[in-house]
Amino acid sequence: MRVIKRNGTEVEFTAMRIYNAISKANNEVNDEDKLTPKQISNISNIVTAQCEKYDRAVSVEEIQELVETAIMKAAAFEVAKRYIRYRYIHNLRREKGNVDDMVMTLVEYNNEVVKQENSNKDPQIIPTQRDYIAGEVSKDISTRLLLPQDITTAHEEGIIHFHDADYFIQHSHNCDLVNLEDMLQNGTVISGTYIDTPKTFSTACNIATQIIAQVASCQYGGQSISLAHLAPFIDKTRQGLKEQNKELLDYMSEEEFNRFIEKGVRKDITKGVQTIQYQVVTLMTTNGQAPFITVYMNLNEAEGQTQKDLALAIEEVLNQRIQGVKNEDGVWITPAFPKLIYALDENNVHPGSEFYYLTELSAKCTAKRMVPDYISNKIERQLKQGDEYTCMGCRSFLTPYKDPETGKGKYYGRFNQGVVTLNLVDVALSSGKDEEKFWQILEDRLNLCYRALMLRHRRLEGTVSDVAPILWQHGALTRLKKGETIDKYLHNGYSTISLGYAGLYECVKYMTGYSHTDPKGHDFAIKVMERLNAACKGWKEKEKVDFSLYGTPIESTTYKFAKCLQKRFGIIEGVTDKNYITNSYHVHVTEPIDAFTKLKFESEFQALSPGGAISYVEVPNMTNNIPAVLSVISFIYDHIMYAELNTKSDYCSECHYDGEIKIVPDESGKLVWECPKCGNRDQNKMSVARRTCGYIGSNFWNQGRTQEIAERVLHL
Repeated sequence: MRVIKRNGTEVEFTAMRIYNAISKANNEVNDEDKLTPKQISNISNIVTAQCEKYDRAVSVEEIQELVETAIMKAAAFEVAKRYIRYRYIHNLRREKGNVDDMVMTLVEYNNEVVKQENSNKDPQIIPTQRDYIAGEVSKDISTRLLLPQDITTAHEEGIIHFHDADYFIQHSHNCDLVNLEDMLQNGTVISGTYIDTPKTFSTACNIATQIIAQVASCQYGGQSISLAHLAPFIDKTRQGLKEQNKELLDYMSEEEFNRFIEKGVRKDITKGVQTIQYQVVTLMTTNGQAPFITVYMNLNEAEGQTQKDLALAIEEVLNQRIQGVKNEDGVWITPAFPKLIYALDENNVHPGSEFYYLTELSAKCTAKRMVPDYISNKIERQLKQGDEYTCMGCRSFLTPYKDPETGKGKYYGRFNQGVVTLNLVDVALSSGKDEEKFWQILEDRLNLCYRALMLRHRRLEGTVSDVAPILWQHGALTRLKKGETIDKYLHNGYSTISLGYAGLYECVKYMTGYSHTDPKGHDFAIKVMERLNAACKGWKEKEKVDFSLYGTPIESTTYKFAKCLQKRFGIIEGVTDKNYITNSYHVHVTEPIDAFTKLKFESEFQALSPGGAISYVEVPNMTNNIPAVLSVISFIYDHIMYAELNTKSDYCSECHYDGEIKIVPDESGKLVWECPKCGNRDQNKMSVARRTCGYIGSNFWNQGRTQEIAERVLHL
């Protein structure tokens, strides 16, 4: 059994520490109030047994609270007073040096919490450490100076999650849809250098990667670009090649000449796509990670020759992703980025349709590399007022917005202001299964979230365009003048701000005794969702700010929420007996359900999560069963807006095994990754890719998320 210290490091549990701490308090009281050595030993044993029941690493605070309770039960009230006073004095001392200690554990790479906080950030390397160090200082300032005490406390206790608190001190926002079309067609400025309209597709791709890196360094969420914005430059390549080689027409027939030109075009497309793939995975932004970038592939965003060229680009993207990228051993593996999204419609989803060959290729890519994910244009049009567009990263969706000047939907150049997530499980457990009390507590918690979200909104108000020129002055989002504020983009629906929610399954399970997939739990789940949406609607009308309900992915927060719930409410079977809680509305990972039933069921909850949602099905190795993948894709098109297939894509550098790396408990009970062929457990000598929250993660995960991954059942 292991103990998580306050600075995030983990140590072995030692019962003698408990005995010694009680003894110190015991030595400070009069003889008549003292505990006997046997009583101290009994209390130590009781606390040890309680810790072992958690079946996870316990925090120092949890142990100390168990000790206090045990001393009180022994009626040793004077000893309890001394013990509580001892804790209080040490807490005061600790608060003064807490940030210092945290920073040092980051630098020395012995902070277990941070090691597994983000599965796409490597905390050993200097750029990531620099970002984390700045983050700890920023969080400290935010919690002491910028956030009210009740919101800070609610965040620390896992009642809500104030996302990206380490970036709150700055005037930055969450995620966005980059207006790549404007930047490429009309020119842009990167780091003070003017970039003119490119003359070839490969040059456009190169500029796009520079834009991606700059944007990622100026906000803290995901970003999406459209491949359709790059497609027009394929014909620029074509026309340029024709001009450069026109003398060949003296020696070739027109047909031969065109074949020669198209060969050159294909070569430039390959070069351009390769630039995006390799630049994205090798770039490192100022926050110590590759850009969280999504490439959207929607054939409907182009017409005529440009659509045909877009199809060529999509084909090349898929082929290169199927191949993968080489790791340091020269082995082809699955890259985490860019995330790919492939839009489904009548022109590509049915056998015999014009672009069905691309869907077949995408199915092969999904089976091998877990991407692309799929958006059904048909379902999206039903939910988004006839419009079709991509999400801003892994799942955050803009709400429909009509440009006042054109009356048409506008999405590129828009963004999300930030997220605050509500822990629905805590609401349920706090009610004690009293439904009337549940709704009362929910109202209080929603008010807390509303105030927290308004703090995010007001933090952005008054922000001048100069803080991020690439976003606000040079076209990624808009083209404001220097010194101009971004305020007009914060109101009236141009940007969104998100109320997240987590743990709907556990909430419903506790309140009704049933999963939300059961008719006896379903109606309560829908009532909760409707109330959350109603709250967003009310806030929107009041503030003229586009609040939107968001199915939160909670990558590391799933563990934090679970720990907080266990600490406050103990272990409740089916509710708090895991080291994780369920993402948003998802069916619990252990619940047996087939792929098609799961997608159909979750589609109802996607419709009630307009600020963003994604569903997945867990599948085995499908590389030899592409027809099954195509059947799932077809089902997605007809039944759900946004979905993905999760398979496994691993490699062991020790024995060159390329099957699934397994999760097993080590001698202390900690979950570790192990090669089933050679037994290798060194994470530095293996490549593991798993989708954990919409994005693919490849730097391993905390114990809560690791348990969740291990317990996933197959849906196909």
